Amino acid sequence: MAKTKTTFYCQSCGANASKWIGKCPSCNEWNTYVEEIIPTGTDHNKWKSSAIKETKAAKPRLITDIELEASPRILLPDEELNRVLGGGLVPGSLTLLGGEPGIGKSTLLLQLAVRLKNKKILYISGEESEQQVRMRAERIGKLESNCYILTETSTQNIFRQIEELQPEFVIVDSIQTLYSSVYESAPGTVSQIRGCAGELLRYAKETATPVLMIGHITKDGSIAGPKVLEHMVDTVLQFEGDRHHIYRIVRAVKNRFGSTAELGIYEMQGAGLTEVANPSQLLLSQRDSHLSGTAIACTLEGARPLLIETQALVSTAVYGTPQRTTTGFDMRRLHILLAVLEKRCGFRLGAKDVFLNIAGGIRVEDPAIDLAVICAILSSSEDIAIDPMVCFAGEVGLTGEIRPVNRIELRIKEAARLGFKKIFVSRYNLQGLDVKAEKSIEVVGVGKVEEVLQMLFA
Repeated sequence: MAKTKTTFYCQSCGANASKWIGKCPSCNEWNTYVEEIIPTGTDHNKWKSSAIKETKAAKPRLITDIELEASPRILLPDEELNRVLGGGLVPGSLTLLGGEPGIGKSTLLLQLAVRLKNKKILYISGEESEQQVRMRAERIGKLESNCYILTETSTQNIFRQIEELQPEFVIVDSIQTLYSSVYESAPGTVSQIRGCAGELLRYAKETATPVLMIGHITKDGSIAGPKVLEHMVDTVLQFEGDRHHIYRIVRAVKNRFGSTAELGIYEMQGAGLTEVANPSQLLLSQRDSHLSGTAIACTLEGARPLLIETQALVSTAVYGTPQRTTTGFDMRRLHILLAVLEKRCGFRLGAKDVFLNIAGGIRVEDPAIDLAVICAILSSSEDIAIDPMVCFAGEVGLTGEIRPVNRIELRIKEAARLGFKKIFVSRYNLQGLDVKAEKSIEVVGVGKVEEVLQMLFA
């Protein structure tokens, strides 16, 4: 019998201590330390059976003597996911997909397993039965792939089945439900999550088999379990969106094999998640009449331009204290923009309620949306509609100047492709820019907020 020792782990951040502590010194959370029994003298990351020979110990090699092997990526039948991963799935990679309950994590990976042909796939479900997985798969589409379902939570039994089946692709739903008999603690604790993830990581690297894991998130939006879980994996994907809206966004928070600036957009339907190839047309509301308080912003999510409708409503404060409410936009950034309008432009908005909404239920962090937000607020305040064929791309500074934004050529091309006639950009973005390259759209360079307001509301 292996020797054991007792250690206290923080269930929030994964920090350990030799005794119980009321307040965690690492994350400052209270009453999060739980006693766990850790065995010693065993290989915690051992996933192979005793019948398989162990590999030789690694030796140091000169960096110039290391041969590079071109390992082609596995192209998935999902173009949005391929874009986020950087061109496909890398063999031997460990990917973690996190998101809120009911957002569609299991649906996304199951429809990936069902539609991926010419690959032997093992779908490990620790939360649903075989019948539930089959019902979900039939709702998604045709069952033509070579996909095997395993309802098991013990890692010892899972790896025994993996040795017999020899899959080319493994999906785990979810990492919080797995447990190993090596650790005498409940599933979902810090030691169990870290130990099971370590076994999956070693399996993926030694066999060059890609592994996708689903991870639950806490109430503040971070991956449940220790922070070391995100450090261990190669790629961390965040599945975002409101359950009351049909659109879902996949972001790459961490990616060792590609960029973290890409995102994929899906539409939740009865038959599963559908890829959105042209999200700008869906994010722009179709209206017949010109209404005040709306402005179109040309934003950039990663390397992908998006034209998003910004909606604002300004009204007189009824209860004395003005309200500031935002959806999909930073509240502190709104306060800064209102202060710029108050100080630099002379608009008295301190006694008025300001409500701001980003259409489509998505969250925008691109500073190029500042100019559209200001124009939408003033359009609602003055009750003057902005031409729907006009869009904006510019960051607003504290002095009231319009600061340049990156990749302005890509934004202008996207606006011209969607049929917009005029775009307002920073004057400093026009340096070295061929304005006449896009003949279908007029590029207007401005330096101050006052210049934009005179052109729109004069």
